[in-house]
Amino acid sequence: MGGFQNIGKIPELKRRIIATLALLAVYRVGVHIPTPGIDGTVLAGIFERARGTLLGFFDMFAGGGLERLSIFALGIMPYISASIILQLLTVVVPTLERLSKEGEAGRRKITQYTRYGTVIISIIQGFGISIGLEQMRGAGGELVVYNPGWSFRLMTMITLTGGTAFIMWLGEQITEKGIGNGISLIIFAGIVARMPNAVASTMTLVNSGEMNWFVVLLITAMMFVVVAFIIFMETAQRRIPVQYAKRVVGRKMYGGQATHLPLKVNTAGVIPPIFASSIIMFPATIANFIQHPYMKKFSEMLTPGTFLHELLYVGFIIFFCFFYTAIVFNPDNVADNMKKYGGYIPGIRPGKKTSEFIERVLSRVTFVGAVYVSFVCVLPTLLVRKFNVPFYFGGTALLIVVGVALDTIQQIESHLILRHYDGLVKKSARMKGRR
Repeated sequence: MGGFQNIGKIPELKRRIIATLALLAVYRVGVHIPTPGIDGTVLAGIFERARGTLLGFFDMFAGGGLERLSIFALGIMPYISASIILQLLTVVVPTLERLSKEGEAGRRKITQYTRYGTVIISIIQGFGISIGLEQMRGAGGELVVYNPGWSFRLMTMITLTGGTAFIMWLGEQITEKGIGNGISLIIFAGIVARMPNAVASTMTLVNSGEMNWFVVLLITAMMFVVVAFIIFMETAQRRIPVQYAKRVVGRKMYGGQATHLPLKVNTAGVIPPIFASSIIMFPATIANFIQHPYMKKFSEMLTPGTFLHELLYVGFIIFFCFFYTAIVFNPDNVADNMKKYGGYIPGIRPGKKTSEFIERVLSRVTFVGAVYVSFVCVLPTLLVRKFNVPFYFGGTALLIVVGVALDTIQQIESHLILRHYDGLVKKSARMKGRR
């Protein structure tokens, strides 16, 4: 408890935590504000029947906002989609590549383009959802929309786009004034907030006889095993030994010590599953709201648990693990810095050979990390679907919740250590830093 007591002794850290909680509370309040013109009872019935399908998967990332069709129904996924598009374009468009190398000014410009892209994607998704809602019917043939037409479509499109823009602003404020990555924390808050309902739904299934206690205990044990495995892998590192040559500066001698270069098994963190989900959900969500036989079949093929969905999901996760790692970790820069300060890897020549060695090791470590993330995200979800329990117990949700929690705790510990206070855990068991 000493670590938590020390949090209150640092005014800046306390302000950041309070700001984070306040901004997340604003987000959760907005999730419960409905979009005008919708029969919420009929829509809730449709989502109850669609539990465990693509709609339930999308609603998990929207924090329950899609089920209520709140002003935050689109969630933060349009922003993530825009970020993916900009990062991919940065590799192929010379202008964006130059901007990415211009430091803070270039990053601000790319962030501005990402915001524009978020608005455009939100408009497209909002318009598609409004058309789909007009065609949806309840179990008794009831209309979801009270007064269909262009006025409803425009109002819904503007409302949902404004809600996404506000969430985007909240995420940026959390990152700037709070603790942790704002976008990841918003997704984290949406998943965690729905877990009590998931537990209640599971108890309802048990009481009705649709599920027995043995299955509940099996699912609970599986969750603990997966969480422990995630924590182990998220803190795992491949340490490359580095030796620094001795240097004499004036009358003092510097260097000569041995250290290591830590390469995380999962350098990309929770980004790959979030990006992969966003890529798959964007076309699938639009298809789900278009009442056409081909679109319905396409949407069903991309339902979580189907072969096509899991194949695409694993493929995108592996791609984004390598892609994001290549963005955040540059072996050439690391090798140049080591050479500049007299560092070298025993048995490897400084310079290009060192860079090639680090890149080779990083590729192998990243492959292991990609397989681990794919395993965690896919296997528990397939097992969960067999037992018909709420989708929030799937591996993707657990990976995001545990990964974001580890990141946030590490940032809090960094503030505590910076002020010479003990962290949240004992020094002997202190969590390894996340890159």
